[in-house]
Amino acid sequence: MLELKNISKGFVDFCLRDVSFVVERGDYFILLGESGAGKSMVLESVAGLVKVDSGEILLNGRDITKEIIQKRKIGMVFQDHAIFPHLSVEENIAYSLHGTKFTREEKREKVKAIANELGIGELLARKPATLSGGELQRVALGRTLIQQPAILLLDEPLSSLDTRLKSDLRRLLRAIHRKGQTILHVTHDYEEAISLGTKIAVIHQGTIVQSGSPLEVFNHPKSEFVAHFTGAKNFFPAKLVTDNQGKFACIHESIQVRIVTDLPDGDGFILIRGEDILLSVLPAETSATNNFTGKVTEIVLNTFGVDVTIDAGIELHVLITRESLEKLGLETGKTCWVHFKASAGRFIGK
Repeated sequence: MLELKNISKGFVDFCLRDVSFVVERGDYFILLGESGAGKSMVLESVAGLVKVDSGEILLNGRDITKEIIQKRKIGMVFQDHAIFPHLSVEENIAYSLHGTKFTREEKREKVKAIANELGIGELLARKPATLSGGELQRVALGRTLIQQPAILLLDEPLSSLDTRLKSDLRRLLRAIHRKGQTILHVTHDYEEAISLGTKIAVIHQGTIVQSGSPLEVFNHPKSEFVAHFTGAKNFFPAKLVTDNQGKFACIHESIQVRIVTDLPDGDGFILIRGEDILLSVLPAETSATNNFTGKVTEIVLNTFGVDVTIDAGIELHVLITRESLEKLGLETGKTCWVHFKASAGRFIGK
């Protein structure tokens, strides 16, 4: 278990303030925040690259706040990979074993085993300059995982990859986590948080503003910032199914939402942007594939417009303008229609 207790670190133009959270053994913990929010600084503090001004960092009950990096039993994968360009893939992965008691042959066997697990067993003789971004990320993971760290720290590991490579690496990270690896992963991308995290903490201007399960954080944001930043209040566990009309996401085993996706059938999550949902007080002629009736349960005015909550078998948040609110005459308890296109739903596979 990793525990941060009131970590603070001040710089001239930025500071971490009383950052506290707990990463339990076996968690895939996501630290989610905008660029410049302090995410990487938290990771570097845990790794020992940054010395905190105050607070405590505990690993399995042991205070490691002032311990040197080499004794922390923590492995970190950097955003830019930090691969040695003059070494082969095999030499890069084996680098973490320098100074250990393993024989040369034992080291080679360990490198082969971790490389095969990460799908880069055929690349051991290659130099980094010949590798793709996804392959480089796997080399960086291998070099860290071969140390068998108590906690694996990931700094924006998917940020430089294209869509296909991101999907591949997400599957790899899930597999690593399922084998029991505890992970602390920082990102600005809420889709990464949804598809990977078992727990999430949102950091804003150096302070943790909300934490909990993905469902708690995305469906029940505690502040306007969290609601706006995540942009994912309509977020539901779902099962992707194919029929003769195409694909739909089945929510709660009864609600079917038609979507457009190339993903294979299976479990995952569906996101529906509140800006992409239309409301009407009467049935309307529309090209939208998804049409539901529901009742208004809450109306909240905010900086970005009006957040209208509709109970349509699932709780949908719809973002409209104040002019639209007045024109539709919406009020709590009123029945209305909800419309959105199949392209408005985004499915994220597990």
